[in-house]
Amino acid sequence: MQHIFKKGLFLVFFVGILSCQSQDTTITRVDKEAIKAEVIGKDVQLVDVRTPEEYNAGHIDDAINFDLSNRSAFMKQVETLDKDQPVYVYCLVGSRSAYAAKILRSKGFTKIYDYSGGYNDWMKN
Repeated sequence: MQHIFKKGLFLVFFVGILSCQSQDTTITRVDKEAIKAEVIGKDVQLVDVRTPEEYNAGHIDDAINFDLSNRSAFMKQVETLDKDQPVYVYCLVGSRSAYAAKILRSKGFTKIYDYSGGYNDWMKN
């Protein structure tokens, strides 16, 4: 009986530890359908974190270009965004936008949407 009690106590302890681990609820990965529904034609903060050359070759809707490769300029541009409003970020395939999303989180943004497919996914039919 004591053996069962110890197993049960361990299980309760283990589940408690897992539930206390931080969950990343500030960054949400979104797909093309979410961008179409929540961003296109709407007044939202849509940030393209690619280089100006990539941006000028084509971008999504009314996206603004904050070049992540120019870190000091990027950090200054981030300060112009409204932290109380959602921010959607994308790049070419998703790696730079994931990094940018983490920077936004560290700056106090709480509603960050990372278009994980990026511009490449956007251009697919």
